[in-house]
Amino acid sequence: MRFVHDGFIAALPVLSPTEAADVRAQFDALEARVGQTTARIGLLDRHTTEPFIATLATHPTILDAVESILGPDFFLLATHFFCKYGEGETAATFVAWHQDVTYWGLEPPVAVTVWLAIDDADTKNGCMRVIPGSHAAGIRGHTTAVQPGNLLSINQEVMISADEEASAIDLPLPAGFASLHDGCLIHGSLPNTSTRRRCGLTLRYIPTHVAQSATNSHGKRWSPTLVRGVDRFQNF
Repeated sequence: MRFVHDGFIAALPVLSPTEAADVRAQFDALEARVGQTTARIGLLDRHTTEPFIATLATHPTILDAVESILGPDFFLLATHFFCKYGEGETAATFVAWHQDVTYWGLEPPVAVTVWLAIDDADTKNGCMRVIPGSHAAGIRGHTTAVQPGNLLSINQEVMISADEEASAIDLPLPAGFASLHDGCLIHGSLPNTSTRRRCGLTLRYIPTHVAQSATNSHGKRWSPTLVRGVDRFQNF
């Protein structure tokens, strides 16, 4: 299975062009209500208040893909929008190389992230980049990023080798398509050098056997939602 070997799969079609346009319109309305400053990285877990996000997080195509990786029993852990607005931003925002599960406080640190393109994502506007196979060694130590503009919550960054940098590949996605990656896969994205917004919705899933051993990077405990199967462990 490619996911096991590479740590990711890309270009999963989820929404039709008409559906993608409708979702983009709903996000545009949400963005207009909260403002770009909040929309950039402040829309966390809005699936609890915005029905269209809950619908996306439980889309059968997405859940089927996650089930093929995690098995039949899993939670939706969190949802989070990431927006880069391109030229004209005060700082050239980017996402530093990192692993998702590093500061999530999960034991074992098993998770799958789905990145759903709300806008077309390409190399011009800063699509996601991944280092294939980098999940295999598990969690690495992270440091604080030096370059300003990092969108990550606590400005974390993992150092990579020159060979790893050279092996990185871009994951361009049309709006309505998704990628899935292992929680230990090293990934990031470059600044948006276009005049187009690049918005993506991240959906985080964990199998029901995972427990929380420490607070997450926000200093909180998770409140996941069972979206497939049965919770036999009652860890949350």
